[in-house]
Amino acid sequence: MIVFIVVYALATVLFLPGWIFTVSAGLIYGIAGGTLVALAGAITGATLAFLVARYLLRQHIEEFAKKNPRFQAIDAAIGKNGWKIVGLLRLSPLIPFNFSNYFYGITSISLGAYVAVSAVGIIPGTLLYAYLGAIGQASISGGASQHSKWQYVLLGVGLMATVAVTILVSRIAKNALKKSGAVE
Repeated sequence: MIVFIVVYALATVLFLPGWIFTVSAGLIYGIAGGTLVALAGAITGATLAFLVARYLLRQHIEEFAKKNPRFQAIDAAIGKNGWKIVGLLRLSPLIPFNFSNYFYGITSISLGAYVAVSAVGIIPGTLLYAYLGAIGQASISGGASQHSKWQYVLLGVGLMATVAVTILVSRIAKNALKKSGAVE
């Protein structure tokens, strides 16, 4: 389990897609264990990337960020509303997790606030992907035959809820960015 968490964390730092590891965690450890293991790996990796950006690669990332008007807007909003903006953006699967870890490292958000809001913000997506892995494991082992209809109904409802929440969070984040004056 520790090895899985370390590999997941390193993969996050190296920009490898986290959903693969989260689904794998669900496949290996089940929904509850997989969610916890994936959260530990993702948050550890996000924290490492944040620290690398803040203390080792700050100048390079700032040069890149200066050329990106969207980042400038988000940075300004974080300067005014800190953890609220990061939390809203963490809930949106439209914001690339691995890249954002580095960008948040050069903003004014504190490490503690970043870790806390990131941990809470990635729970819904982590739970969904771990659940997919657990369903896959049950299907592979043949244990899904009796409950598969209900599992698929639950999965469908979960996916629809995820889409609805994504749309809602995207609108809320956009409005929050507008309110802070970061975007027009």
